[in-house]
Order: sequence, then C-alpha cells, then structure tokens
Amino acid sequence: MPLCVAMDAEYPSGLDVLQVVEEAGVRGPPPESVAGVGAGRRRWVPSPGALLAEGISEAAADASPLEAVAAGLERASSAMGPMNRELGPRLKAAVAASTELQERDALKSVGLAAAMTTALVARGVPGPTAQLAGELGVLAFKQGYARWSEGDRDDGSGLAHHALAALQDLRTAATSLG
Repeated sequence: MPLCVAMDAEYPSGLDVLQVVEEAGVRGPPPESVAGVGAGRRRWVPSPGALLAEGISEAAADASPLEAVAAGLERASSAMGPMNRELGPRLKAAVAASTELQERDALKSVGLAAAMTTALVARGVPGPTAQLAGELGVLAFKQGYARWSEGDRDDGSGLAHHALAALQDLRTAATSLG
C-alpha cells in the first residue's frame, strides 16, 4: 500500500504514524530506488540522489559547481510529478509527527548532499567547494519542493522552476555572508 494511502488511513488520535504505516503494509524501498505509484501500477525509479548525481555528471564541462548542481536539480525534478506534489503536505505532516521519520529525513538529506558532493568531486571540484555546493543543492531541493508542493495548484511551473529559484536565492544569500 502506498505511503499516501497509509497517511490517509483513519486511526485513533495519538497513534504513532510509523505504526500506521507499518500496519498498512508499507515497506522501505531498496536503497537506490523509490517506489513510484501511478494509475494503479507500481514501478521503481532511481532515487533522488542518483538523479541529482546523474544531472551533475551530465552538466556541461565548463559548468561552475552551482551550475552543475542546477543541472542535477533539473534532472531530479524531472522525475517528480503530480503525485509527488499532492503527497508533499501529507508527507510533511507525517514527518513532523514522528521523531523516527524526522531522523530518516535528516539521513536522506545527508545522502543527497553526499551524492552531489561525490559527483562534483568526480568533475574535479575541490572537496570543500563540492561539499558547500552539495549542501546548497540539498537546501534548494527541499525549499523548492516545499514551494512547489504547498503552493498554488494553478501554478503550471514544475518542481525544477521552484528548485532553481531557491538555488538562486541561496546563491544571493551566500554572497551577503561576506
């Protein structure tokens, strides 16, 4: 059963969300893939970390580290569709209600940053620069996803638009650090 169905299940007040998810039969996906559900069928797609790394690896050879991160954000965003957008607010509520899900979300962020850092280092970007760009990429992805999933449903822009705008905001903010 998909996580979104488990989150919609009626359960007594105060029941742990993880218990609801477990009772609904939701199981974790393999490390390098996530479950995608659409039109009643289940398919496996590459993880966001793998997609971010692919986009970074495929960026133009002369791309700056943040331009490569932007390419990674575009690639990962291309895998996110209407279901991901609809799931966002419910997923956010489930994570807020569960310490274990908060810890898993933090680990996911670490994994995304590591995937981007590794891809950037493979492009020849020095370690500290790659780490900073990877962390900015994670922030941009999370902020962009929040804007997209919680924003106006009539907004026809995809996740990439919001993630790239968040990356630009972060780039501007970083320049003000002095």
